[in-house]
Amino acid sequence: MKKSTIIIIALIAIVAIWGVSAYNGLVKMDESVSTAWSNVENQYQRRADLIPNLVNTVKGYAAHEKETFQAVTEARSKATQMSINADELTPEKMLEYQKAQGEVGAALSRLLAITEAYPDLKANENFKELQAQLEGTENRISVERNKFNEVARSYNTAIRTFPKTIIAGMCGFDKRPYFEAEEGADKAPKVEF
Repeated sequence: MKKSTIIIIALIAIVAIWGVSAYNGLVKMDESVSTAWSNVENQYQRRADLIPNLVNTVKGYAAHEKETFQAVTEARSKATQMSINADELTPEKMLEYQKAQGEVGAALSRLLAITEAYPDLKANENFKELQAQLEGTENRISVERNKFNEVARSYNTAIRTFPKTIIAGMCGFDKRPYFEAEEGADKAPKVEF
């Protein structure tokens, strides 16, 4: 064999090995994004599972706050019905998902505001425990959303940088959306006493 033929075969082998390695790396990153998304959904589900217990505890003390209970229940129902497959994450679907989860958060805020009018409820151990679990869950949601954004950023950077962008384009790896701050989050809430 000629020396030039051996060099060409060696170069083709090197490019092929690099291509397989780059593809496998992108697959691993894509799976990491899917896993991070599942962790986010898991924490939202944890919150949804706590809500009925919290509502029932508050109901025992504040039976006349029916409108708030109904709002919390409806928001929870809407949010738990919405599920996005990690492979189908689009900015539009992510925004819709965030909106549904934001409605749950707003309804929970109204529910917790009611408790201020009921000192016996605030002293109730069951309520205190549920409230602590809810606060912990909200923290977990925040942590998982941040992890998702970090993993999505790494993946998005990888598929957009040369030379992996070639493999990503040929194999259909698409950019993943991020969680973004809710509308109005840039303004401090007004507190009045």
